[in-house]
Amino acid sequence: MSGRTAPAGQPHYTTVRGLRTHAWVRGEGPPLVIVPGLGCASWMYVRLARELSLKRRVYVYDPPGHGASEGAPGYPRTIRDLTDHLAAWLEASGLRCAPLLGHSLGGEVIFDLAARYPHCTTALIAAAPTGIPENPNVPAQLFRLARDLPRERLGLLIPGLRAYGRVGPVRMLSLAADQRRHNTGPLLRRVRVPTLLIDGDRDPVIRAWTVREIRREIPEAVVRVVPGGTHAVTDTFPKTIAASALEFLQWVEGPDTAPIGHFEQLNCGNLPE
Repeated sequence: MSGRTAPAGQPHYTTVRGLRTHAWVRGEGPPLVIVPGLGCASWMYVRLARELSLKRRVYVYDPPGHGASEGAPGYPRTIRDLTDHLAAWLEASGLRCAPLLGHSLGGEVIFDLAARYPHCTTALIAAAPTGIPENPNVPAQLFRLARDLPRERLGLLIPGLRAYGRVGPVRMLSLAADQRRHNTGPLLRRVRVPTLLIDGDRDPVIRAWTVREIRREIPEAVVRVVPGGTHAVTDTFPKTIAASALEFLQWVEGPDTAPIGHFEQLNCGNLPE
């Protein structure tokens, strides 16, 4: 994958529900949408988008109030707000039925979307996803993130601080607190599209048992474990995540799709990053 140069990205703006919404777009081919985690922005997924764009047209979406997208006072306040806006943005951007790759809270958002807006996507890839049954309180989440920070790539620190500063503490705390109220349990059982769950084995934020429980709730889910993967596994192992995602989508979109157990048996060794 690294032998070719991916096309440079460009900003893409769409007005959704009165808010100017940004996505960073690069590459050619079938579309794939990246949905960021809590407080994160499109510029934090450059390394992953670069690898994915060798085979796909990648849209790195900024939720309202995140990155280069407009927010509004008190909006978004809940995960449901994020999901509703994403569904409207997919429709307005002509990306209905596009596969979605969500990271952290973005994973929970795409689960919610696939359950409540089943016409909006055909496949899900969730890296280090939050969601039922694990919804710790805000202090516990902050403690786990503090444990994770020393494990992340130093080059992500400044882009991450810039993204968190853009969202602001009030909006971040509101969305984090809503995780305890956002009962995805019944929603997960309504997800009926092929789903890949990616778990980093050095992630202190999302525990392995959480991913296993999510898999039990989603009938069409498979799990890939990334050795050495931290919570920001999309940044620390972009080539590995991209290779797994592209392989999964090739399996999903192939003319003769093998049983889901076949995909689980395929190799998942890390690539040189």
